[in-house]
Amino acid sequence: MFSNPKFRMVSIGTAVSKLFVKSNCQRFKLFQRKLLLRSYNTIKRKTAKDENFLSKYLYNKIKAKGPITVADYMKDVLQNPVSGYYISKDMFGESGDFVTSPEISQIFGEMLAVWFLNEWSKIGFPKPLQIIEMGPGRGTLSSDILKVFSHFKALHNVSLHLVEISPVLSELQAKSLCSSSFLTNNMSNPIYREGISHQGISVYWYKQLKDIPDGFSIILAHEFFDALPIHKFHKTYAGYKEVLIDIDKIESEEIKFRYVLARQDTPMLKVLVKPNENREHVEVSPDSMLIYEQICRRIVSSGGIALICDYGHDGTGTDTFRAFKKHKQVDPLVQPGTSDLTADVDFNVIREVAYNYGDIIYLGPIKQRNFLHRIGIEYRVNALKENMTDKKQIDNLIACYNFLTDEEKMGERFKFCALVPSTLKKIIDMHPIVGFM
Repeated sequence: MFSNPKFRMVSIGTAVSKLFVKSNCQRFKLFQRKLLLRSYNTIKRKTAKDENFLSKYLYNKIKAKGPITVADYMKDVLQNPVSGYYISKDMFGESGDFVTSPEISQIFGEMLAVWFLNEWSKIGFPKPLQIIEMGPGRGTLSSDILKVFSHFKALHNVSLHLVEISPVLSELQAKSLCSSSFLTNNMSNPIYREGISHQGISVYWYKQLKDIPDGFSIILAHEFFDALPIHKFHKTYAGYKEVLIDIDKIESEEIKFRYVLARQDTPMLKVLVKPNENREHVEVSPDSMLIYEQICRRIVSSGGIALICDYGHDGTGTDTFRAFKKHKQVDPLVQPGTSDLTADVDFNVIREVAYNYGDIIYLGPIKQRNFLHRIGIEYRVNALKENMTDKKQIDNLIACYNFLTDEEKMGERFKFCALVPSTLKKIIDMHPIVGFM
């Protein structure tokens, strides 16, 4: 099928470029109406019934136990089962958008699908295949990937597995991806929702990656790790101290919080801060590290390819913890639960986990701009333009392409890395992984 590896990405890309022209333009028009950066996210949301619920909860927790870590704060604010930002809110409804690369245009999802198809072909299309997406938003990226796989008749003996903690978002994903779906209502079953996609393959929902059965998998984590809890440390004259969150005061019934430094060395300080560290601020996500290791274990033991895309740095980032609400960056400690909390991903930690696990080849990180260009996005855009006659459609397409690749927009801050088992080294040496070589 792909006799000349130099042109594999181009040949697949040109064929699939002819798909979905109309939907691409419609999607970008919607994006233009509600454009904003969270670092490129637009967020509007319905007012919660009690915006002070989490403030009161955290107040009582701190009163009882003392100052809490930033990681505990993030976990409560984002994942609280009653009023957590990701649990109880529809970020994609009439009152809001959470715009990411797949939401701007189907070009992004198609490019990743073509990349996976190309790399999968090099190792002989092993099956059964599990497509795993972590944090799938409203299902747009998985939907675009399935369309491309279906176009190339590559869905035989394939299943889709989604890691999603939010019941609200899982319902949105099911509506987007499936012709039918249902909740399992079985507490002993890690699969809490099942469905059949529009292409006729099985779709499963899980709370954790580790619950997905072993098997050859392509794993995609797009803007997933930036939302996982971090521990923050600040360098002082007496060495590093962990940053904690304490009660500040109560003004007009509004509870205010503040940052404080731990008086004593905390357990996480001793474990997470390296002896040779010298940055003024250090942020580490142990939850992310555990999942990186799970990804390594899965692709080493069962085979597979993992692609991680997020905004982040390569071990140089410092104070990146922040919040976004109604188009603006806001104080993360104000009205917890009403804004998105995020921190840059440290790609150097992914590299270290892969190295320590062993039998893993780590590739990257590479800027989104460079990755998309190397896998042939310009060929896709040109092919789409050939199928357009309306100037507005062409202008929308070009604007979409620029937004994904411009250094001042998504092209610079978003980065990609890939993980593959070292058993593929001989194949990779002969046919380097596209985008990273």
